[in-house]
Amino acid sequence: MATERREVVQTVVDGVTVEVRRSVRRRRTVSAYRQEGRLVVLVPARMSRAEEGEWVRTMVARVAASEQRRRRTDGDLEQRALALSREHLGGRAVPTTVRWVSNQNSRWGSCTPAEGSIRLSDKLRGMPGWVVDYVLLHELAHLLQPGHGPEFWALLQDYPRLERARGYLQGVSATAGLDLSDD
Repeated sequence: MATERREVVQTVVDGVTVEVRRSVRRRRTVSAYRQEGRLVVLVPARMSRAEEGEWVRTMVARVAASEQRRRRTDGDLEQRALALSREHLGGRAVPTTVRWVSNQNSRWGSCTPAEGSIRLSDKLRGMPGWVVDYVLLHELAHLLQPGHGPEFWALLQDYPRLERARGYLQGVSATAGLDLSDD
């Protein structure tokens, strides 16, 4: 059995400590993850140094963007809700509170129209912004229309990624074995 040849180099890219690991077993893919405060980027050994440099910069940016999405605050969520209300609902849906919660196990979000409060599951953190926007817009629409009838769905019809976001959430639910719904 041949031993795997792997080269490990540490560098700093845009102020981020990066450990680049080249592997002969890795053929095409590049991946990255955090480990003990540094970013580890895995690349194929056959990749040129120039390609490696480009991929390392790309992966640093991707991980930073992903981490930024995970750090969205309640304030960020409230500001986004108001912008979505203006853009898609004529500014008619004005929540009193919008916040992340960790106790939602059967929904992506919930709304209490009488109080004007909206809560989004923290399971959405780290998902693409257009998916979070859809759930937020869905809950904003409930401030205007409590049920899921035709009037409710008419409020959402101009959201360009409506069906794509619903499909994304259904796929995540099915893959993870979650019983979460956007209804």
